[in-house]
Amino acid sequence: MELFEVEVSCPDKDSARAIASACLKARLIACAVIMPKVESLFCWKGQIDSESETLLRMKTPAPQFESVCQMICKHHPYDLPAIVALPVQAMGPGVADWVESETQTAKICDGSI
Repeated sequence: MELFEVEVSCPDKDSARAIASACLKARLIACAVIMPKVESLFCWKGQIDSESETLLRMKTPAPQFESVCQMICKHHPYDLPAIVALPVQAMGPGVADWVESETQTAKICDGSI
């Protein structure tokens, strides 16, 4: 199974958590890692800018990528969220099976964080 690690920068931890929770509840991802206080440097509308942001990384099967993008765009406050999918070359024993199992739509994942 082909897996992606999808990452997107968010303005804060709350927005990253909201996106991750929505993706988990929809069974689009198996897990998320929220890394607060990263610095982003970028060009936007002809200007070089920098922001303190939170990086969100999520593991998902490749076929779920478009649905993950849609969910991110639905819950993200930015006009153009910078969504990147990185192919996972290898994982520890059993991890790929766990990701596949956790992203099955028949399962229920409705706990609160």
